[in-house]
Amino acid sequence: MRDYSNHATNRGEGRDVEITDIETCVIKGNFEWNLVRVHTDAGVTGIGESYRGGGVTEIMEYMKRFLIGENPLDVERLFRRMVQETSGHSGTTGKIVTAASGIEIALWDIAGKVLDLPVYQLLGGKYRDEVRIYADCHAGEAFALEHGYHSPASDDAYEVEAYAEVAEQVVEDEGFTALKFDLDQPFDNHPDPYNGRVSNGAIERKRETVEAIRDAIGYDVDLAFDVHWDYSLDSAKRLCRKLEPYDLMWLEDPVPPENMDAQREVTRVSRVPIATGENRFRVHEFKELLYDFGVDIITPDPTTCGGLAESRAIANRAEENYIVFSPHNVCGPIGTMACVHLGASVPNFDVLEYHARDVDWWDDLHDADEPLIRDGYIEVPETPGLGLDIDEDVAREHLHDPGTMFG
Repeated sequence: MRDYSNHATNRGEGRDVEITDIETCVIKGNFEWNLVRVHTDAGVTGIGESYRGGGVTEIMEYMKRFLIGENPLDVERLFRRMVQETSGHSGTTGKIVTAASGIEIALWDIAGKVLDLPVYQLLGGKYRDEVRIYADCHAGEAFALEHGYHSPASDDAYEVEAYAEVAEQVVEDEGFTALKFDLDQPFDNHPDPYNGRVSNGAIERKRETVEAIRDAIGYDVDLAFDVHWDYSLDSAKRLCRKLEPYDLMWLEDPVPPENMDAQREVTRVSRVPIATGENRFRVHEFKELLYDFGVDIITPDPTTCGGLAESRAIANRAEENYIVFSPHNVCGPIGTMACVHLGASVPNFDVLEYHARDVDWWDDLHDADEPLIRDGYIEVPETPGLGLDIDEDVAREHLHDPGTMFG
């Protein structure tokens, strides 16, 4: 087994630093936000975030046994060490890579603070001062009932009016220039909930929903839809044909992710741009998508696929094929800001997801003086590291398990 422990020990002044501890906690937002704090003997700490889900913080805690004593400035070497040390128990994919992603982000935060540089500078430099954000929006039954729509759930106007109203609010009141809705809906499961085939009536309802949103916001706003890997091959093709007139930014995840040939077929025949990538790990799992043109827009999640350096490697391969890079992001402020630094450093970056419009304390959770998102953009910080930390008092109020705040 390759040995990725520290063999290159010569360091310049101020860079002989060691990891002394790793602590975790889980914040209960609209998802479970897995946070990690890495401590050093230099008095500098770094914070990171991993993608949602159970067991991730336990894996981070497990990794202390071989990370304590290491130099946190060797970010990419330590990521390889995390993968290698856990390779016997699925260390090359899945939740272990997700856990390593959060620690990797925290290591970049430490490196920036020690070297007095923002993370984007460590990743190669800056292409943009602001990162454009798209709002992931929700409508449908819960929204409609809240706003006084009392028609049955299958009624066309019920769904259409709810979606259109949210879209107008996001654009006119909140200033976003890009947004996305979930387009997989309860009536997709009729008459059969198992086979992934969508009825003509359900596809027509989707078309009407898309049309209503376009009528509400016009064509100057970028508009995308997500269908969460739900559909059979024929239904994905039929839906794409129906949505052609609406000039979408993309349709995301129309078929289940396991079959590359089916993914490529949808992308080949569709005039609607196709996006996917959030459930793949490390650069190796993106090879066929990118080099066989199985996708038009690549959407890896940096907090699950391997962190910032691995995501940048994916973006580099996408750039070789003139494919746009738009990261998936359902994180709290820490993971989101990590993605902002990544987006600043990537030439083929387009937009970053924001999935927490319904969390009214999202901006209370971080320590910045201003809301992060202003008029649909996040300014790239010039302060060392990520340029952001959490407000621990607010975090304690929203712990998934009370009393577990960073140890």
